[in-house]
Amino acid sequence: MAGFDGIVHAPNRLRICALLDTAGEAEFGAVQEQLGVSASVLSKHVTVLMDAGYVAQRKAVRATRQRVWLRMTSEGVAAYRGHLAALRAIVGP
Repeated sequence: MAGFDGIVHAPNRLRICALLDTAGEAEFGAVQEQLGVSASVLSKHVTVLMDAGYVAQRKAVRATRQRVWLRMTSEGVAAYRGHLAALRAIVGP
């Protein structure tokens, strides 16, 4: 089906994409808290999204601690929105 994306479709990855599409950029810990998953689970899903080119990260030091910020790439936004359109087509009007 056109637009359906198996990478985005996994529930946690879909939730990550939805959060980042809305927020623009979010700190790793905030995403973890919002999704209610462990750091290792989030890291695994973010790695899949990064390997696909859908998510980018930047690292910055804040309050003497290194923080990781996540954002969707333009390719990721297109894949996510295309996937949503495909899901809408499956369930109908």
